Amino acid sequence: MKKKFKNASKGMLIFYVLISIGYIISYIFIGKSLLSLTGIEDLIRYIIIAFFAIYGIIYLIIGWKSIFKKWKKTFITLTILTTIWIPIFIGLSYYIDKIYNNLENLTNKETSTYTSVVIAQKDKEITSESKLGMINNENDREGYILAKEMIEKEQIKNEIVSYDDYLIMLNDLYNDVIDGVFVSIDYPVLFGNEEKFKTIKDDTKIVYEYTKEMKTEESKLVSTKKLTEPFTVLVLGVDSESQGGLNPNAAFNGDTLMLVTFNPNTLSTTMFSIPRDMYVPIACNHNRYNKINSAAAYGTNCVINTIEQMTDIQIDYFVKVNFKGVVDLVEALGGVDVDVEEPDFSYDSAHKGLVCEQDSQRRFGENLVCITPGKNVHLNGEQALAYARCRHLYLTSDIARNQHQQAIIEAVAKKLVQMSSFSDFENILSTITNNIATNMQTDQILSFYQTIKNMLLSSLNGKDFINIQKTYLEPYGLNVWLPGAEMYTSALGYYPNSLKAITKAMKENLGLLSIETIKTFQYDYNDDKDYTSDVAGKGIYSGGTLQLMPNLTGQNVTYAENWASSHGISLQKEFVESESNPGIIINQSVHEGTFLPNVSSVTIYISKEITSKPTKDPTTPSDKDKDTDKEENKENTGEKDDPTTQVPGSPSEEDGKEESPVENQNTPSTTEPETPEIPGTPETIPTEENE
Repeated sequence: MKKKFKNASKGMLIFYVLISIGYIISYIFIGKSLLSLTGIEDLIRYIIIAFFAIYGIIYLIIGWKSIFKKWKKTFITLTILTTIWIPIFIGLSYYIDKIYNNLENLTNKETSTYTSVVIAQKDKEITSESKLGMINNENDREGYILAKEMIEKEQIKNEIVSYDDYLIMLNDLYNDVIDGVFVSIDYPVLFGNEEKFKTIKDDTKIVYEYTKEMKTEESKLVSTKKLTEPFTVLVLGVDSESQGGLNPNAAFNGDTLMLVTFNPNTLSTTMFSIPRDMYVPIACNHNRYNKINSAAAYGTNCVINTIEQMTDIQIDYFVKVNFKGVVDLVEALGGVDVDVEEPDFSYDSAHKGLVCEQDSQRRFGENLVCITPGKNVHLNGEQALAYARCRHLYLTSDIARNQHQQAIIEAVAKKLVQMSSFSDFENILSTITNNIATNMQTDQILSFYQTIKNMLLSSLNGKDFINIQKTYLEPYGLNVWLPGAEMYTSALGYYPNSLKAITKAMKENLGLLSIETIKTFQYDYNDDKDYTSDVAGKGIYSGGTLQLMPNLTGQNVTYAENWASSHGISLQKEFVESESNPGIIINQSVHEGTFLPNVSSVTIYISKEITSKPTKDPTTPSDKDKDTDKEENKENTGEKDDPTTQVPGSPSEEDGKEESPVENQNTPSTTEPETPEIPGTPETIPTEENE
């Protein structure tokens, strides 16, 4: 053996050792990478791993034997072939690992940075005498938990005023009741949608700031649902201030709130866009009614719980999408084709008939993005985002925007299946991972491979790669008065039976309900109805509506009594001297527009005749009093005083026209107190019994 080893070619032996080591190392890399692709062509992956393991063994045996027997041709051929596999293995391993790492960047992080700030009005200073407002929800990370830690760290000694509602707290800040408030650093996104606070970012300044790395609440939202079975996804739109991608903890602004169901067995999906102004019970705020986007102030978990409570559908996953990333994604796809709806209004006379919206940096002016409406309009990234955001040019506002967003998502999904190169795939994947955060785990995302494969095969066979069931929640307007915040908020109610039709369609798609078979069908060829586009929930206006406090002023008592009885409201009556017709309601204790379920009792103020008459002051006779004969003649003839003649005790000309001391609510005032001021002392206000 020693003799054979000495006679062996040293060159062949060196090559054999180097190539063998290189092959073994590269095989370990590719094997590890292939094993990480759980759920992707498992049988093929295992065959490949086994094949190259056997090949390596063969090379080691035959290569060693070729050296001793001097089979130069066999050795050279086998060595060249083995050498070729080494860079292929390393290259494939690199790209597989890169894809896997990108997918891992999508998944929810265990920790994230949370920042609480104290803000004050821009022209005000915080002193030791200043009062600071704090929300009293102990589960609120930035508004309460971090605020408490900030107080200790910064040794803040100011008086703390507790609130259970952010809007009331911010209203008190604007009205100088308090001097500063503890809020999330995302407060412009969270509260800027309210008309009263739309300029809150410019109106305020940050006085204190406290940041802490904490375990994310989203990390608790782990689902074991496989993407190979029907699942639900909640899509949250985020306006991230960062240009480098999406902060997983970024607050969503409510412009996009979409519940999606997907059935991989039927390749069908439903998309339910929820308007941000929908008035619903907020799960984490004692089920108090508020606009659904207000749930964002309490975190993603609160939003999910609120929607689950609203729809009775369990949400398996959430996906936060950075709006700025939509521009990059559409650009990477080479644009998308969308039917652009003609607007009801024009941005201005220079852009008549165009769909115009601010750009991705929220800029107007020369940066205004405009689109010509029409069928299959090719949109670039900025145009796609502008169309997905635009609502002010449409009568249905937020509803129209939701429909546009569904159209953009559908167009992007169709374009994704048309990728023709690995570089395109890599570019798109990088764009997605930088601008999306989700609680899906990497293995769960990989398990979606088979579904994507089926969608591609379906598309190649000329079929729709996915069947989309659209939905439409029929809304109605609510102008809700917020006691304490002393402001109206423009909200939307919905018809329960419209929502019921939507949730039924979603549960059918998830396999939770059996699909009802339509056994009869009537068709009129003169009817222009499109029978191919069934929109769940559309056209259903039943199931009741949310009730607000009406304006009872100007009505009679019987009307108010009947209304209170029909709504289970306790009605109290107070009678007030007034120039109005007797028996007419001239004011009410509960402000018009107040959410009626929060009202248990209402006091109405009813007009009665003025019983007290002005008398003359005998100590200050006028010139007219000197002519007693003239006065007596006036009384005897029934002649009346000149209405312009001033009578002692009446308002002077300088005082102007006499006003009723009771304010009429036909013109609501944002500064009007909940309980109106009633003239006179308690002794002079007649009760119902005295009357």
